[in-house]
Amino acid sequence: MYRFIAYSLGGAAVLSISVFAGVALYLYKLSQDLPDYGSLANYQPPITTRVYANDGSLIAEYAQERRLFVPIESIPRRVIDAFLSAEDKDFYSHPGVDLNGVIRAAYSNIQNYMSQGNKRPEGASTITQQVAKNFLLTSEVSVERKIKEWMLAFRLEDAYTKDKIIELYLNEIFLGSGSYGVAAAAYNYFDKSLDQLTIAETAYLAGLPKAPSNYHPVRHYKRAIERRNWVIQRMSENQHIGEEDAKTAVSEDLIPHFRPAGAQSPDAQYFAEEVRRWIQQNYGDKSLYEGGLAVRSTFDPTLQRYGVKALRNGLIAYDRRHGWRGPVTRVDLTTDWQRTMSDQTSMPSLQDVTEWRLAVVTGYVGNEAVKIGFADGSEAKIPFAEVKWAKKFINDERMGGEIRKLSEVVTPGDVIYVEALPKTPENPNTGLYMLRQVPKANGGLVAMDPHTGRVLALVGGFSYYGSEFDRAWQAYRQTGSSFKPVVYAAALDSGYTPSSIVLDTPFVASQGQGLPMWRPDNYDENYAGPSTLRQGLEKSRNLMTVRIAADIGMEKVVEYSRKLGTSEKMLPVLANALGSTESTIVRMAQAFSTFVNGGKRVVPTLVDRIQDRHGKTIYRHDKRMCEGCNAPGWTEQEEPMVASDLDNILDPRTAYQITHMLEGVVERGTAMVVKSVGVPLAGKTGTTNDYKDAWFVGFSPNLTVGIYIGFDQPKSLGHGETGGHNAAPVFRDFMTDAVGKQPSVPFRVPPGIRLVRVDLKSGQPFAGGAVLEAFKAGTEPGTGYVARGDGWGGMGSGTEVETEDSSSSNTQGNGAWGLY
Repeated sequence: MYRFIAYSLGGAAVLSISVFAGVALYLYKLSQDLPDYGSLANYQPPITTRVYANDGSLIAEYAQERRLFVPIESIPRRVIDAFLSAEDKDFYSHPGVDLNGVIRAAYSNIQNYMSQGNKRPEGASTITQQVAKNFLLTSEVSVERKIKEWMLAFRLEDAYTKDKIIELYLNEIFLGSGSYGVAAAAYNYFDKSLDQLTIAETAYLAGLPKAPSNYHPVRHYKRAIERRNWVIQRMSENQHIGEEDAKTAVSEDLIPHFRPAGAQSPDAQYFAEEVRRWIQQNYGDKSLYEGGLAVRSTFDPTLQRYGVKALRNGLIAYDRRHGWRGPVTRVDLTTDWQRTMSDQTSMPSLQDVTEWRLAVVTGYVGNEAVKIGFADGSEAKIPFAEVKWAKKFINDERMGGEIRKLSEVVTPGDVIYVEALPKTPENPNTGLYMLRQVPKANGGLVAMDPHTGRVLALVGGFSYYGSEFDRAWQAYRQTGSSFKPVVYAAALDSGYTPSSIVLDTPFVASQGQGLPMWRPDNYDENYAGPSTLRQGLEKSRNLMTVRIAADIGMEKVVEYSRKLGTSEKMLPVLANALGSTESTIVRMAQAFSTFVNGGKRVVPTLVDRIQDRHGKTIYRHDKRMCEGCNAPGWTEQEEPMVASDLDNILDPRTAYQITHMLEGVVERGTAMVVKSVGVPLAGKTGTTNDYKDAWFVGFSPNLTVGIYIGFDQPKSLGHGETGGHNAAPVFRDFMTDAVGKQPSVPFRVPPGIRLVRVDLKSGQPFAGGAVLEAFKAGTEPGTGYVARGDGWGGMGSGTEVETEDSSSSNTQGNGAWGLY
């Protein structure tokens, strides 16, 4: 008996030792296969790249995983307490694995198995274990993975402090809506930083790690509230908050303020996309979407807002001149049309044109107003005065007759765009709207600092969501007469003066053997005879411009086009002097900046500076060094000066002469509509053949602006739709907001310029002369200087000339007139 007991005990001991040895060997093998956790010491997760405006406001974010890394010392204690209450209240006391929790989970799993339930097995994971799983393991549900998780948790506790582990956890955990880490979640759900969160908002975020999609604050509102309140209760039980604070937090509504991905402002969409593309091209996808770059852009939110408003109003004004094309769609008023309208509100063009709403025509109030309804059940009216513009569109040249009845424009069931009428003393009532329609024509606007090339505003079209194509940066279109200042700059450097006389009479040129003669004409088909250069530019005379280009040679014009930046591909063909070569708005603004800044070449830029995730500057647009700028204090030393590093590409005197002549375009020429701004402004209109493109490029002493309007698929805007009629009013409206209320600042006159009063028509000195003309010293009247052109531009009326490249397949007649 004793022997049997001894053998049994011996066998049990051997078995126990064998099992123990087997378990130990198994654990040893698993330990050899554990991933290296040492990399966590230098944890550098993918971080969101953020783009800021020049005032420091955020305009865009780019990331594959939207994450903002926050060190533990910057995470509010309340946030830590909320997550510990929800996930691991004993975090600061257990060794990495909560044994009591393991026992509870094992008991629950056995019960689930015995009852043949289908619940996912519980793991009782501590925060340390979750760090091990999220960083080093997979989400596989298996005993082996769980054992590895325990082993790694013990090792992490030995290798790192508790604060380091919770820091890793709070910056890595996925919290739904594309948010990785608590800081990103705070911004993405509530548009707040961590220290701005309320107790209720903090508790909501702390309740998300288990299953973020199950607690979405909109789709699963009730479930989200229950989860949040459970966390608040746990925080109170753990004495992290008082009972009164808990009651207040439980009663708080859950109101999310979702932060969009990409651009953060509807007005910034085009600008932000160009910045994104530039970073991608220069630094690659990894840096853009994972590098956590801090990008300080040149974006000016105020000027951008002015630009969006001015361009949209200009496009709407053009569109209204050509009639009403009908409703967006129709709905059946006998059905649940409000539900249908709820689906319609996601239409692209309304997402950034926030002032507009979709409405349904529900009836009339006599012939005085249109009754409209909205998806939310509210109602309003459109007075007859806001409908009578909507004559029926027939084509770009024709419209229907005057509107006499509201039913001629809209009928019940029509879905239309409307915009609320602004409140005025004459219109104090609410509930009145204007009829709107999305313009078919489009355009772009660029505002640039002419002294640095910093792009301050960029509007690429009427609506980014309606069309992502950026007409300000990407669209190449014929420039028409807005190119003429380049020709005149070349002429002034070739011996002409602003008072040189050139013939404004018919001109004929041969295009080569077998081709018809090229006979350009002025826009108005009238001829002024001998006229000064100033008059030629102010009145945008095509025939004078062609004569000048023929006299100085198109090779000279091509040279100036290249160095001013309008085009690198211009051919030496006379028609190109009238703007038949394509360019972009930003290139034209770059060229005109050279005129106003004294002849310096600027490079358009969207980015001032870029810092990496550690704050190190990796890019600066302005690379100049400032000696003395870092002085510890003022000791009566002179203010440090930073010399310009821009290249001079144009004689400063020539640049001023062009500026001075372009002031005349505003004062007396084709852009007199701009004169009402009331401060010194200069610029040039441009229109191309058949009114396909309308331009205005102009500037104040410190701001250059380029504007283009036209159809994306080139076609006529309609007879009379010139740059002066379309684009110049946009410039006027923008500059009224941008500089109209600022002190009047004259254009700077460089050394070597003589101002002489001359007769506007003859260019001869005249005491009571109509204009104060700018001459380079030594070329003014009375010095004996003989200006180029011999008083007639070198050609008489009807003279035939050969083109510079008579064999070119680019005929003279296939370009733009230049018009005005």
